[in-house]
Amino acid sequence: MHTQHILDNPVWEALTTEDKRFNIGKPSPAYFPEDVSPFVGMEHWHEEDLIRMENMLPAERSFSVMIAREVSLPSTFDILFTTPLYQMICTHLQPIAQAGSTIEHLGEADVPAMLALTALTKPGPFLQRTIEFGNYVGIYEHGELLAMAGERLHLRGYTELSAVCTHPDHLGKGYAAQLMTYACERIIKKGNIPFLHVKTDNLRAIRKYEQLGFTKRAGFYFAVIRKRAISGS
Repeated sequence: MHTQHILDNPVWEALTTEDKRFNIGKPSPAYFPEDVSPFVGMEHWHEEDLIRMENMLPAERSFSVMIAREVSLPSTFDILFTTPLYQMICTHLQPIAQAGSTIEHLGEADVPAMLALTALTKPGPFLQRTIEFGNYVGIYEHGELLAMAGERLHLRGYTELSAVCTHPDHLGKGYAAQLMTYACERIIKKGNIPFLHVKTDNLRAIRKYEQLGFTKRAGFYFAVIRKRAISGS
């Protein structure tokens, strides 16, 4: 079964085009190094793909599946976690009142602070080398990283916003909206459309994204999986 739009299967599309440099698959299943991102992608997710995935994915690490339809996984995989998502896109950005804070471009020296903030706020997987996706920005105050946002999956014509988070002691100050506006404007200036994924029960974030001009495009299946090791192998 072919997906109808490249945004329906964004992990595969990214790993076979704009983010191809990260793909350590053969090329299928396509997946990222463990310290960059947990995502795995397949072109069709049909039986042949699933057999290849079962044979070729390592058993010693967990992977994340994100696609616009639920998939049937081989019985050798355990589902460690699953939650429904919305995919949202922004075709008409509506900047809202800015916090007026200084936006800083984040680099390797900021990774410890970024890891600490994402561990606290849990916006999604952020690992030691996730910053290599590029274009992460943040807001510091008195040497503490209070908010951040960046890019993750890059598809032809589309760029995913990710790791949008604010320290819980500093919510409501407009930091996330300021960073997202900045990031979206940069993506749009390059001729791409911003998109993102959000848990369906994260109503506060969804409202904020809608204020910025994002609309719900599709419901998404998300699961964290791990292949069981074969005993005696």
